Order: sequence, then structure tokens, then C-alpha cells
Amino acid sequence: MTKTPSFSDVVGFERLFLTVLFCLVGASAMFAQVIELRNPSFEGQPRPSTTPAGWYDCGFEGQSPPDIQPNGSFNVRTRPQKGNTYVGLVTRRDNTWEGVGQRLSVPLEGGTCYTIRLFLARSDTYESMSMVTRKTESFTKPITLRIWGGSSFCQKKELLASSKAVKNTNWVEFTFKMEPTRDHRYIFFEAYYKTPTFSAYDGNVLLDNISAIEVIPCSEEPEPIAQVDPKPDPKPDPKPEPKPDPKPDPKPDPKPDPVVAVKPVITPELDRAKIKEGDKIRINNLYFKADSSKIEVKSKSSLDELYNFMATNPDVKIEVGGHTNGIPEHDYCDNLSRLRAKAVTDFLLSKGIRSSRISYKGYGKRKPIATNETAAGRAKNQRVEIKILSLNG
Repeated sequence: MTKTPSFSDVVGFERLFLTVLFCLVGASAMFAQVIELRNPSFEGQPRPSTTPAGWYDCGFEGQSPPDIQPNGSFNVRTRPQKGNTYVGLVTRRDNTWEGVGQRLSVPLEGGTCYTIRLFLARSDTYESMSMVTRKTESFTKPITLRIWGGSSFCQKKELLASSKAVKNTNWVEFTFKMEPTRDHRYIFFEAYYKTPTFSAYDGNVLLDNISAIEVIPCSEEPEPIAQVDPKPDPKPDPKPEPKPDPKPDPKPDPKPDPVVAVKPVITPELDRAKIKEGDKIRINNLYFKADSSKIEVKSKSSLDELYNFMATNPDVKIEVGGHTNGIPEHDYCDNLSRLRAKAVTDFLLSKGIRSSRISYKGYGKRKPIATNETAAGRAKNQRVEIKILSLNG
């Protein structure tokens, strides 16, 4: 005999059904959520120093805003990927660069994962006035695009994504996964130098047709898109710097070269009569290959002077410290500064200085001694120092 459902049974079933339905609708809505950008293809009248409608200039004070392209004034002829115009962003030799941002209609939420797609290209002609030379220069070197989140216009509160150096002169779609750790009401697209580099340079990146920002499961990874360029750059990328050895090779100390005590002239601070424990001495005229720990030949006299100081003062113990300027990211600066300090240490070991008298460390860009806003300041920050650890053996 079939039991007839009671009123309470029916009500309970309806509540359960509605609860499940609301959960499914809520989950569907979460993953279907999209954040549309205003004027995502940067439509406007092609002209220099004009921020497209819907966007905010995030460049440096005193510098011109980005350019609506294509524009004959710059000899930029790339056809738009979508619509009639796009934005051109540049980096400059005076350590300034361009960017654009806007307020989001719906904030990005920390702990939620998003995807965004956009098209990037590089113009092989981009003629603009250089603030360094005050002449028309070619801003054509490959640069990167970085995406920041913040709580106000142009604020770089959290780096959400970064491209590789954009070398392609045809439009290529880039897909990024963004995993903010905090809420962001504003988004900011910034041109930046290819890292690693220690010299600011003139470059450009073209940006067009940005998709809506979509919520995705954090376990989902966007499909990588390879860059294809029918006109590859004639010069290949430099080989990446090898990973550092955590410790010097445990080789026996070689027989030292004969030592003749001479008064230092390149780094006159290497004077036993004047130094004390804790002193830091910058080694002058010490040169490395760009973005490398390889010591240049013209540094020989400076290194020989350091060796002479160590050999004639056998009770001195030192730390060799490497330092960089402030342009690249911390990880790269830490690695390169450590490798350069190790290169100087290896030179002294190869000449017969005991390993027990030397240690080395990379400080990256954490201890500047000058401003990083000028080329002269960055040159001062990029250095190798020795620290006197002991004068008593």
C-alpha cells in the first residue's frame, strides 16, 4: 500500500529542491561572471599624447601620455586588430614608461581566479622625441606588458600578470591567468623593460582588443599561445645566466703567486693603516659583461690590487658583497649580485687566497647608495664591495 506524502513531506522536499537550485544558480553565476572594460579596443581619433576615452593616463609626471595609433607622426603603420585604433605604449632611456588604467565595474576579489585575453604587437618603426638626446629616436626594442591591480588609479598594489618581451610585429593573442590575493577596484596596464636588463632603453608595445575579465576555477590553466613572428629579430636573446653554486668548489688552495707590496691606486681605501673591522670598501674599475657575472678583461688591474691587499695582509678576512641597481625584479637582482660576488671570490681563490678568509653574498637592489632615477645613480648602485670581517686572522 503506497503511503500518501504528508504536507510536511511536501514542504520539506520543496525546500530541499530550492536550496539545491539556488546553489547551482549561484555557482553558475560565479563562474559566468564577467567584468567588461570600457573601450577595450582603444577607439578614438589617432593622435599623439592622447589617452583613449574610458582610460586614465598612468605615465610619469612631466612626460607625455600614451598615443592613439596608428599615427603617421610616429611612422607607426600596423593595422588595428579590432576596430580603427589601438594604444601605443613606450619605455624610455630616462627610466620612465607609459601605462593606462581604469576603474572596474566590479572589483577583482582576492582568492578568486580570473582570465583575460588581449592582443599585443611591436611596431618595427616608432619614431619619437627622446628626452635624453632631445632628438627623434627609434623606439623599437621589444618590451613587456604588465598588469597591476590597485585601489586607486595607476596604483601598483599587486602584480597580476606579465608578458614576455613582445617581439612579434604581427598581432598575437596573449592569455593570462590572474590570481589576486586581495580585492582590487582598479586595473592598470603598464609598458616595462624586458628583464633582466640594467639599462633603460627606448621600446614600444601595441595593445588592442582586451577581452572581458572572466572568473575561472583556480585549478584551470589557460592554454599557452606561442608567439609567431614572420620578421624575427636578427639578434637572438642572450643565454640565461646559469644557476649559482651555493658554495665554492671544494678545490685545494693553489700555490699563491709571488706578492710584491704596492700602494693601491685604483682603490686607495685598501690601506691596512686606515681600515678597521666593519668597513665597507667599493672595488673601483670592476666591470662585468651586461646582465652577466663574467668579469671583463679591463678589470684585471683592479682585481690584482685586491689580491695584493689580501696576500700582504694574511690576517684579514672579508666578505665580498654584490649589489645591483633598482630596475630588475628582486629575484634576478639577488641572483646576479650573488654570481658577481662569487666571481670575484673565485678569482681570489684561484690566486691562492685561502677560502677560510673569504665569504660572499648577493644583496640585490636592497642597499642602494644613490638614486635609481638617474643613470649616474644606477651606476653607483651597481657595485661590488668588500666588508672587513676581521683584522686578526
